[in-house]
Amino acid sequence: MTRARSLVALLSLLLPAVVTAQAANTVARTAAFFESYTFGTGLAFRRISEFTIPMSITQRLGDRLVLDVGTAYASASVRAADGSTIQHAGLVDTDLRASFGIIPGRLIFNIAGKVPTGATTVPDTTIPLFGATATDLLGFTTPSFGTGGGITAGFASAVKMGSDWAVGTGASYRYGASYTPVTGGGTLTPGGEIRLRAGLEGPFGHGKYFRGALVYTTTGDNDIGGGRQSAIGDRVLAYAAVSVPFGSSNLALYGWEMRRLRAHNFDVTGTVAVPRGNVLALGARLNRSLTPRATLAPMLEFRHELTGPDAKMELLGYLLRAGTDLRYQLSEHATGVLQAQFAFGSLRSQGAVVSIVGPRVGALIEWSR
Repeated sequence: MTRARSLVALLSLLLPAVVTAQAANTVARTAAFFESYTFGTGLAFRRISEFTIPMSITQRLGDRLVLDVGTAYASASVRAADGSTIQHAGLVDTDLRASFGIIPGRLIFNIAGKVPTGATTVPDTTIPLFGATATDLLGFTTPSFGTGGGITAGFASAVKMGSDWAVGTGASYRYGASYTPVTGGGTLTPGGEIRLRAGLEGPFGHGKYFRGALVYTTTGDNDIGGGRQSAIGDRVLAYAAVSVPFGSSNLALYGWEMRRLRAHNFDVTGTVAVPRGNVLALGARLNRSLTPRATLAPMLEFRHELTGPDAKMELLGYLLRAGTDLRYQLSEHATGVLQAQFAFGSLRSQGAVVSIVGPRVGALIEWSR
């Protein structure tokens, strides 16, 4: 329950909101997403479903300060193979963020707080639900339902390279507050986390555009009480995207890979080490204007995950997702998006291959002024 996604970034997935936010003083977004996966025989559960209503507001104050606040209501359920159901519903943690341009366009200071408005302490019967929704392979809209809160601070900078290209760097440190994740259990004290970023973007060729980034994250051991600790290895995330003209449309090709290395003290007595892992995603999206107000964006994405404590990781599973977004300019200040996707794939469980199928549908609206 510690892998939280920024709710402001979540609501920006379907809209070109970066440009809008830069031009507008106020941007408000809300949405509704439903996703569900049905599994073949061989697992302890047969279906996982989640419904999320995220909400966020971005406010620009002058030329230097931008404030963000975001939260969400989420309802999730797991149906076990024996017919029983595990459910959870409620608010998730609230994200607060402030970005201040120390040198506008060159150096930005960021500070973000996570207010524990979500499920800080839950019954042990719901642990399978939280574990299932947190997997990177399925990529649920809400992967985390609550923590003890925390604060993150850091800097980001950008400089021009030549006439059109730019290089960006960033660094941040996150402190997580202690909390009791399971009713009747011990107190979890998260380890501090350092994150370093580097990026490059710019145009090339005729109408083409490249954007790439590299993120390195290292996290201290979590204290889980009773003299025990949990450890997660350093993570390296690489991302690249290319946008190219495609007739009267625009084609975006992207890929990212997250590699989780072996924990430094995986063999220390009393330490629970998170296994090594690797998640790879490759995708394509075609943006085609239907009318001056409407844009259709079909997409296709392949994702697979490897995991295991040994030198050679094993395939956990793969997922192929296809679908489309329909963006429509509702008015001068409002834009809406309808999303429909369908995914299928398989999981490996104790030598068995288990099928996965399921839809994801959503609707989003953004208002700016």
